Amino acid sequence: MSVIIDTERGKKVADLLYRVFSTKGIHGKTEMPEDMIPKGVEKGSIDHILFITLTVSIDYQRDATLLWESSRKTFEDAETKYLFVPKLLYETPIEKIILDMQKYKLSKKIEKDANIWRGIGVTFYKRWQGNPFKFLEYCDWDAENVLKYLKYLKYDFPYLRGPKISSLWLRMLRDNVGIQLKNLEKIPIPVDIHIARATLTTGVIRGKFRDKFNKIFEHIRKAWFESVKGLRLKDREMISLDIDEPLWILSKYGCRNRDEITGDCLLYERCEAKEYCVKGMVRIKDGILELETQ
Repeated sequence: MSVIIDTERGKKVADLLYRVFSTKGIHGKTEMPEDMIPKGVEKGSIDHILFITLTVSIDYQRDATLLWESSRKTFEDAETKYLFVPKLLYETPIEKIILDMQKYKLSKKIEKDANIWRGIGVTFYKRWQGNPFKFLEYCDWDAENVLKYLKYLKYDFPYLRGPKISSLWLRMLRDNVGIQLKNLEKIPIPVDIHIARATLTTGVIRGKFRDKFNKIFEHIRKAWFESVKGLRLKDREMISLDIDEPLWILSKYGCRNRDEITGDCLLYERCEAKEYCVKGMVRIKDGILELETQ
């Protein structure tokens, strides 16, 4: 492995992508799949935080757009809305939960997803009266404490405690639910295939690498922790979580159209980040990353 982290380039990429995403959009997109709230749900309510929390807990190896659409349909259906009520999840047999999560294809891994979903709901019911806000209050509204307790109570928060989903959840609590948490600047960017691809194709990390895909994750987290330092938004310092959405959109609607070997991109001419696009191999397949860029 021989890769470099170019934080000066990262600083320019972060500044550009954040500004563009906040105004005209990247590849015409200004919203994320989780931004649309189910009908009848008030932003910042208990219903809203439960919708966000339970849905993000099964956001692994999924098409995010389809997942959040399925979750909204499930919430809006009177027969399946109970799936977002911790007390009712506790009282309902797992067999029924498994069945009802399939109605709108909310579950992909049928039994696994249902057990994750019910497990988290039951935890909130037993420990915090069905109210995630009480858990956050218990953590003193401190993002670092949240991560600590998710890991400490590891059997109570299946998948929500994972390094990607826990960071993603905290970012959504801020951006979607409207909760202001302390120490968010210490929370790493949630790395998935889109965050990784956009980081590599913009040359923020480049060089030669062939190994398990997840072996590059720590470098990506470090790259964005360092790259955003010194950048300012209107009323505060930029943090690495701020660049999560723009990177995700850049990859999903742009960088995934690159040739994996040459780096030639079908959307190059209209891409907002084209000046930072690097040529060369960025190939992620079967859990292996092959990287050869300059």
